[in-house]
Amino acid sequence: QVQLVESGGGLVQPGGSLRLSCAASGSIFSIIAMGWYRQAPGKERELVATITSGGSINYADSVKGRFTISRNNAKNTVDLQMNSLKPEDTAVYYCKLRRIMQYQYDYWGRGTQVTVSS
Repeated sequence: QVQLVESGGGLVQPGGSLRLSCAASGSIFSIIAMGWYRQAPGKERELVATITSGGSINYADSVKGRFTISRNNAKNTVDLQMNSLKPEDTAVYYCKLRRIMQYQYDYWGRGTQVTVSS
């Protein structure tokens, strides 16, 4: 069993920065990827950024050049540094962990609200 807890969300002005952190606990092994997704009101959940165990990183086109994902294996955390924030970045941000033992399985956090507004 894996538990994920997101933190760092809040209210920020356009152009500002925010850093999200996801802490994983429990049976932390056989992890192949961790990442961030977001869901805005009336919108479907979308990928923001992922990082694999091998270090491969994938960003949504909408955040390339502005967001940076990083992983600290020793602390079992994954962070998302968000710069040059825009109102359209407003959403609930969810942390995801993917592991493969006998089968592939995804774990999700409960989310943290990010609001970008003047």
